[in-house]
Amino acid sequence: MSSATPKTTLFYNPDCSKCQEAMCLLDDSKVEYEIVEYLTDVPTVDDLRRISEALKLPPMAFMRTGEPEFQQFYAGKELSDEECYEAMTRYPKLIERPILVQGNKAIIGRPPSRILDLI
Repeated sequence: MSSATPKTTLFYNPDCSKCQEAMCLLDDSKVEYEIVEYLTDVPTVDDLRRISEALKLPPMAFMRTGEPEFQQFYAGKELSDEECYEAMTRYPKLIERPILVQGNKAIIGRPPSRILDLI
């Protein structure tokens, strides 16, 4: 009896070279995946909670704290997990990229070759 392969999703920014590298690695590995362009198809708070659980990381660990929006609105503040999720839905540029999710596991593709550890 064969088990179904869990759905694979790449959270992707088309302007990001690391995301483009990750996509090439997936294509070269013949992995079927779907792309979520998270800047236009913004993940919900629930989506981000699931990603956090799959990464086994708190949301602050996959926020881009160097982005101008983070510096302007959140730098120097102690943010709860919920505040981090809300910030990432309000300003999706704050979400680290690329993130590959497969079933209940996920990995941040920095460097992009890390995604090979998941597939």
